[in-house]
Amino acid sequence: MTNRVLIITADSIVAEDLEDALGKVGDGQFSVQRVSHLSESIVLLRTGGIDAIMADLSLPDSQGIETFDKLFAVAPHIPIIMLCVADDEMLTTEAVQRGAQGYLSKAHFGSYLVRQTLRNCIRSKALEEKFFIERTRADITLNSISDAVIGTDMSGNVDYLNITAENMTGWTRDDAHGHPIAEVMHLINSVTREVERNPIQLVLFHNKPMGLAAGTILVRRDGREAAIEDSAAPIHDWDGKITGAVIVFHDVTAAQAMSMKMAYLAQHDFLTGLPNRVVLNDRINQAIALGKRRSNHFAVLFLDLDNFKCINDSLGHETGDALLQSVAQNLLLCVRSSDTVSRQGGDEFVILLMEDKYGEKAALTAKKILAAMTAPHTIVGHELHVTTSIGISVYPDDGEDVETLIKNADTAMYHAKEKGRNNYQFFKNVMNVQAVERQVIEVNLRRALELSEFVVYYQPKVNLATGIITGAEALIRWTHPDGNMELPGRFVEIAEDCGLIVPIGQWMLQQVCAQIGCWQKAGLRQIPISVNISALEFRHKDFVEEVRTIVNAAGISPNLLQLEITENVLMSDAKASIKILLELKRMGMLLTVDDFGTGYSSLNYLHQFPIDVLKIDQSFLHDIAVTNGNGIIVSAVIAMGKSLRLLVVVEGVENQEQLAFLKAQHCEEGQGFLFSKPVAAELMAKLLVTGLSISADKS
Repeated sequence: MTNRVLIITADSIVAEDLEDALGKVGDGQFSVQRVSHLSESIVLLRTGGIDAIMADLSLPDSQGIETFDKLFAVAPHIPIIMLCVADDEMLTTEAVQRGAQGYLSKAHFGSYLVRQTLRNCIRSKALEEKFFIERTRADITLNSISDAVIGTDMSGNVDYLNITAENMTGWTRDDAHGHPIAEVMHLINSVTREVERNPIQLVLFHNKPMGLAAGTILVRRDGREAAIEDSAAPIHDWDGKITGAVIVFHDVTAAQAMSMKMAYLAQHDFLTGLPNRVVLNDRINQAIALGKRRSNHFAVLFLDLDNFKCINDSLGHETGDALLQSVAQNLLLCVRSSDTVSRQGGDEFVILLMEDKYGEKAALTAKKILAAMTAPHTIVGHELHVTTSIGISVYPDDGEDVETLIKNADTAMYHAKEKGRNNYQFFKNVMNVQAVERQVIEVNLRRALELSEFVVYYQPKVNLATGIITGAEALIRWTHPDGNMELPGRFVEIAEDCGLIVPIGQWMLQQVCAQIGCWQKAGLRQIPISVNISALEFRHKDFVEEVRTIVNAAGISPNLLQLEITENVLMSDAKASIKILLELKRMGMLLTVDDFGTGYSSLNYLHQFPIDVLKIDQSFLHDIAVTNGNGIIVSAVIAMGKSLRLLVVVEGVENQEQLAFLKAQHCEEGQGFLFSKPVAAELMAKLLVTGLSISADKS
């Protein structure tokens, strides 16, 4: 390979001597080009291709050290050898300090040393370039990685930091240079808060790789802290002698937080933060083991929120989630620290009550929970009311393993729902039989909906003064293939729990509207027919539009359809209820508050509801008498209805004594077996023609 050498001198003798020295071997190693002026050399250097420069500092257009400076500015990476005489060696030495590769005395230009010196300078510059490239590559690499790197000398003083190390320690490379590693990397124990010895110090002492103690915290220069993991190792020269050490570390704060979060989520419900099923099962197993050793008893409570699904469906999952969180906090306030409140999923909670021999604490806790649930929950501007049904099993009487105890408490909870909800029930063996029956009913209900096994009956409503039929309530019946008929009390609640109540309710509305249309075409006297609307139907997001579609499809007047919604459903979210009722009212529907007096109505909201009818629950008519207070309540409700200009209907009228009482209170309408049982559509049509006579003999 031929190296192109540029000789810069105005001395022709010097130039010829150098050309002879470089070319006399004739091996073609050097190709010489000579110029006499600095300006000429600069032009050539800018075109490139020059491998070495031999320059005289005294030129026609430049003198002294300035000559070197100009050359170096143009060609900082080309080896420059200064040509000097004995009296200017000091000047050439200065040039070497400024970046020249060396100098040659003019007395030796004809020597073999010229070629050797030039080769060494070119090779040295090439090695310098290679070292620069490798060092740059290493520096870029170290500054590109996410790990922090700090190097020290043998005294443990910092001589290198990469960018990550600067960010993590808060020290810049310049600030940290020369400072002890213990100062730049201030380490403490996460538990004791005592200062930890830096691994670099151990590496320098033992001359072998070392690791950081677990739980070490790096305290930044500004006082902030980060959990770190690291490794440190010695640095050796080519003789294997230790010359320093390097430590590589990274921030594990986020990783540790994520690990802790994952461990927490593995044991807790993500929404409420309560222990999950896994933790509950483990604690029940511990309670069982303790119970076997000490003959201890404990109780398991299974809770399901009443009518939660309708709130969740109508107001959205975010509101439902917030309600569950609020309920969870209330439950925690009802138990001891030794007890466990767990969310099983959805709106189901299980509570483990430790050391409860006879279930007394379980009963007291259940009562406490029921009382706490009466308080409204304010969620995103909504005042929500929710109750709960509670089932209780006791170890070891009701089970000796986790699965049995929870299953039996769940069974007892369903029994509490069947008892009217918002109560608690202890498990009894007979409930297992009922649970199986319930499962059978659920399966058969799905089939009944597919095969149209349902039928609608109608119970007349009567003007108490005239005995004329003023309306009727539509009541669903389930006719089995064998001809047996099932009353709604047997299956409606199960339909609500398994989600079938909405499609069944839609079927009911379609049948009633179609029947009204048939009676209308037949020329029969038109009366409003009322249909009970369940909580899930009322809160269903498309309820209003579905009603509108069904009424329009039947081609009937909307005021012939009367919708009955229970007091508890309306009050579970009064503001949302008002909005739905107003939409129905604008369609022309008649609206009734059903089971009035059994819930927790606010008279303020009752006044705001756009309702037409108050329907008094039949429980107030049983054994009616002024002395037991029932008569006073009915009288008060009738009076209140009149003052609000609402029609008052009393259901469950069964005897003449009740009828006489209601007439005395000037109640407008009644419904019950005294007038007529629920009848099929054909018989109802006949009654609209013939009327009926009020008789105590009706049953």
